Amino acid sequence: MPLGIRPTVDFAFKKIFGSPQNSAALIGLLNAILDLDRPIVSVEILNPFSYQEFAESKLIVLDIRCRDSSGRMLNVEMQVSVYAGLIERLVYYACSMYVDQLSKGGNYALAAPSISICLLSRVLFSQTTQAYHRFQLLDQRSGRSISNGIEVHTVELTKYALAEQTISRASKLNQWVFLLLHAQDYDGEALRRLLPGIEFEPAISTIETISAKTEDKQMYDQREKAQRDYEWAISGAREEGREEGREEGREEGREEGREEGKLAGQIQLLEQLLGEAPTGDGELLPQGIDALTKRMSDLQKRLRDRES
Repeated sequence: MPLGIRPTVDFAFKKIFGSPQNSAALIGLLNAILDLDRPIVSVEILNPFSYQEFAESKLIVLDIRCRDSSGRMLNVEMQVSVYAGLIERLVYYACSMYVDQLSKGGNYALAAPSISICLLSRVLFSQTTQAYHRFQLLDQRSGRSISNGIEVHTVELTKYALAEQTISRASKLNQWVFLLLHAQDYDGEALRRLLPGIEFEPAISTIETISAKTEDKQMYDQREKAQRDYEWAISGAREEGREEGREEGREEGREEGREEGKLAGQIQLLEQLLGEAPTGDGELLPQGIDALTKRMSDLQKRLRDRES
């Protein structure tokens, strides 16, 4: 019988990769993504899994912060949606980890690389089929990079071509993507046959535990529902913004009308994400593009501040 547990749901993701006893799974995932010359052999999870994190019903962003065996600082998160400012927030996290290493008067030369990793179940870069991106400090003319600085990695899961018949022979990254996207469709033994590496065992065992344990399953169901509601709200707000833009364009026949409609929709989405009642179109649209742009920027800053 299929386990029915999606590892992309925040409760499952954090329990799988954020539990200290599952460090082999986190190490396996990090090595598969980073493909380092010297693989990670151990990690210290700085914000381990706790039921307390999930006590509230609102949707929250859960990340996994850790320090690896070489001293690198890493932040790993699972995102089920793509929103304005996501890349900037990943950069902010990487920069924060880099700065936080140094005490007042500390030696800058001792700062370890700081890496922000985002796994996405939605497309981030629609202009390309490239699924994995690694961003780092780079001189455009010479191609020289600062290897011990900050990095941002994005993995767009749905861009990977995965086949059950060949997944046991695929790369480790493809195998982890397969687990994240399709674990719910298999039972534990089938997953073990498809993903035979020892690093997958703690992940599969944890998924089995969530599926079988009443407390875990109840929490998982609650979080999955919250996630669906969250995605529905975002989708609805985006569509409303697009339709408002089209309607304004038809009514006034001006590009400004379409732009104001889009900005209004984005403002309403940000207000929902902040837990506020969305401002009505009648109040927003007359304000003009400049005022709407400033209001949207203020809301984005508040959202980033809340998530940091």
